[in-house]
Amino acid sequence: MPINRNSTPLLMLLLALSAGCKKEEPPAAPPPAPAAAAPAPAPKPAPPVQQQLSSAAKVGTAVSFKKDPFKPLLVPQAPVAPAGQGARPSGPPPADLLPIQSFEVNKFKVTGIIAGLRENKALVIDPNGKGYVVKVGMQIGNANGRISRITASTVEVVEKSGRKSKTIVLTLAKKR
Repeated sequence: MPINRNSTPLLMLLLALSAGCKKEEPPAAPPPAPAAAAPAPAPKPAPPVQQQLSSAAKVGTAVSFKKDPFKPLLVPQAPVAPAGQGARPSGPPPADLLPIQSFEVNKFKVTGIIAGLRENKALVIDPNGKGYVVKVGMQIGNANGRISRITASTVEVVEKSGRKSKTIVLTLAKKR
């Protein structure tokens, strides 16, 4: 039978398949191993020279470096007022007060006035150096002070205690 060009690839495929179909005998079983003595106990690790310190919390035997995203970094503690005193404690401010309400009003420094079309705003700096942008009506200071007016060079704060009201004027620092 003559071989034509169309059957040549088919013939090569059949030869390749028949060449790979050799019957192989399974390998002989390995010789039995001589009876081994009981395994030697693992040597104990040497004690560390220096105690290791880590900020990671140990969970079981594994070490976890993940932090809980829902836990606050700092846990605020409510100050306990001594019995019989109605004044606010001198420690950290209670949790419901803002940081701007933890200092006396006259301790703040006015460093800038922002003149707006509808209202003015002011930049005040607390004794710790933290700045706040304030506007009329905001609370400031630890004696229930409220900003009543902001002019081109002053910030007026009214502190009310009972029936008495006291106005404190904070002036803008002069340029040097």
